[in-house]
Amino acid sequence: MRDILNDLENGEGPDPMRRAQEAMRTPLPKKFYTAVTVAEADGGYGVYLDGKPVRTPGRRALILPTSAAAQIVADEFALQQKIIDPAQMPATRLANTAIDGVADDPQAVVEDLLRFVASDMLFYRADAPEELVKRQAEGWDPLIDWASSALNAHFILAEGVMHVAQPREALAAFGVHIKAFSDPIALAALHTMTTLTGSAILALAIARGEIGVREGWKLAHLDEDWTVEHWGEDAEAQARRAAREEEMMAAAAMLAATSSS
Repeated sequence: MRDILNDLENGEGPDPMRRAQEAMRTPLPKKFYTAVTVAEADGGYGVYLDGKPVRTPGRRALILPTSAAAQIVADEFALQQKIIDPAQMPATRLANTAIDGVADDPQAVVEDLLRFVASDMLFYRADAPEELVKRQAEGWDPLIDWASSALNAHFILAEGVMHVAQPREALAAFGVHIKAFSDPIALAALHTMTTLTGSAILALAIARGEIGVREGWKLAHLDEDWTVEHWGEDAEAQARRAAREEEMMAAAAMLAATSSS
């Protein structure tokens, strides 16, 4: 699976997600607050540490569109111990990325998502062994059918890893639904879910409520789980997957929270 977020952290250029990630590279500060609260601010909801508003690494006000989204971030601050560790705050990192980067250039993120769906993981199927072929069909075909019926995006499947060009009409139809995510938090969450799973179709299905996030996470690791069953898994791989899963759950929670009141 590709992970564009990792690429953004190590690369250069004007991409808004990359700029936001770069801005967050600062020494870990000590925890300096006791109370964490949420309150209305500037048309949204801010997070306050001992009454002082939290700002992003880019020095912008950390304003979330809903109280539910702000509370998720507030809860992460409340759970910090002696230091404030962004690695343990996936929702806060996502909010920072959205405010410092995505909000300035959402079209760049939309285009990145469209590049992702042009070579979506769900399109490329194994030709053997039979058991894996069957699992892919049972797990992934319903999402391809959903994209066709619900999104009017008719994609082409292929065996192996050789790139197959998708119809422009299918990509355009899918793009209409991506562009419906106008809120920077929601768009950043959708991007995170896409890069973590390797599938924009799967991420959009979660966002639209077609499947649950845990089901989607399992479907994204169908090939990996099959390999583990037959060859085993080491502790480092398990730890990496657990960390990615935590980030996935936070992104899904933030996405859902942007539509709550």
